[in-house]
Amino acid sequence: MKPHLLLFFLLIAPLHAADLPVLAAPDFKEPLPAEFKIVHGMFDPKDGVLICAEKPENKHVAVLWHQVTWNTGVFECDFRFDGSKSLIIGCDGRGVDKPLAHTGRVVITPKLLSIAEDSVKPSHTLTKAPCDLQPGVWHRLRIEWSGDKIIAQVGDQRIEAAHPYLASPKTRSWIAVGGQTASIRALKIHGQP
Repeated sequence: MKPHLLLFFLLIAPLHAADLPVLAAPDFKEPLPAEFKIVHGMFDPKDGVLICAEKPENKHVAVLWHQVTWNTGVFECDFRFDGSKSLIIGCDGRGVDKPLAHTGRVVITPKLLSIAEDSVKPSHTLTKAPCDLQPGVWHRLRIEWSGDKIIAQVGDQRIEAAHPYLASPKTRSWIAVGGQTASIRALKIHGQP
């Protein structure tokens, strides 16, 4: 492919996602909107930043549901590890043998970026790449999910994977944080059925 054509395709790819309706863009200066539900842990919006952490008594990673249905979507935010060991972004949908089940996820740790699908337990890692995400530093995250494909990018590190189970209809997306503490700002979720 000629270099100018490759550049053209790289430039137009994100524009499609920008055309999707905005489903959520909380400012984190007010309480979370009603479509968000804290399932485990603490998610405290303050001064434009969402502070996320496990609660030991939950004995579970901190989980925040965004209870809006979409099948094609883009999740964007800045995040910072402030002692946490993982940030996970995923979706739940209608499972074959369950009314609601995990569909897939992007897992970010200070040293690894990965994509997994959840048709089996434990979830099946489809792809992974090393990274070096320093604590206390803001990192830009972008996830595109369309049909059976996920593209995840943190800074300059980009991975993608496809699996038929990832195309399952989605009923909600979620954010999970393992350990103490992670911060999120500039969250925007685009999506459509």
